[in-house]
Amino acid sequence: MRLFLCACYLAATGILAFFIGRMLAGHRFRYDAFPFSSFGFEQDGQLYKKLRVSAWQSRVPDMSRICRKLMPPKKLEGRPDENTLRQMINETCIAELIHILLCLSGLAVLWLWPGIGGLVVWLIYCLLGNLPFIIIQRYNRPRFVRLLRRCAGKETGQ
Repeated sequence: MRLFLCACYLAATGILAFFIGRMLAGHRFRYDAFPFSSFGFEQDGQLYKKLRVSAWQSRVPDMSRICRKLMPPKKLEGRPDENTLRQMINETCIAELIHILLCLSGLAVLWLWPGIGGLVVWLIYCLLGNLPFIIIQRYNRPRFVRLLRRCAGKETGQ
């Protein structure tokens, strides 16, 4: 029964977080500031190459493939323009923020199921349900930023 309550709570917060993320889509996040800017230990993306993110990122569920009318596609076709890149960068910030907030709100399962059971549910939820998506955003955002800088440089004639 406690596992069922935890699962219902996590599903409900996940659905709510999705809609919150869509409401945030119009806001502009500072991708070059904390918490979205790269950390030193990420070694300018080298950490994610070691984790082989490019090999597995397309295998995890993607809400843009599930809710096509509510989310912009995550694949860049051809040569993206500056606006598309800015939108993609913003989407990575939103997705990362939402998954971090889901990890934090997931701590409530410890109230629903005190002790080791709730802790295990929360850890599995964070490690399998959120961490991979945070990693994907932190892998993709610097790549989009580099493309944006290149695109902006071409438009200004640099």
